[in-house]
Amino acid sequence: MVDVVDQVLVMSVNPGFSGQKFIPETLGRIKDLANIREVRGLNFKIIVDGGITPDNAESVIKAGANVLVAGNSIFKQPDYKSAIEALRNPYN
Repeated sequence: MVDVVDQVLVMSVNPGFSGQKFIPETLGRIKDLANIREVRGLNFKIIVDGGITPDNAESVIKAGANVLVAGNSIFKQPDYKSAIEALRNPYN
C-alpha cells in the first residue's frame, strides 16, 4: 500500500491532547517505514508528529523521518526562533 502514497504520518504520542511525551517505540516504526521506502525504491515522506523535542529530534531523523511536527517544543518556549533552530540543528 505504501507504493501509492506521497507521505505517511506516524503519530508518536497517543492522539488526544498536546504536550505528551514521545513514545520511544515509535522509532522502530519509523525505521521499518524507512527500510520499506529504501528497499522498494519509493519516495514517500515520513512525517512524525507528537512529543518532538531537541532531545529526540536527532534520533527521529536518524530513524528515517523527513518531516518533524512540533508544537509545544516551540510554542511553550519564550523564544520561538531559538526553539526552531534547536530542532533544525539537532546534531549540535
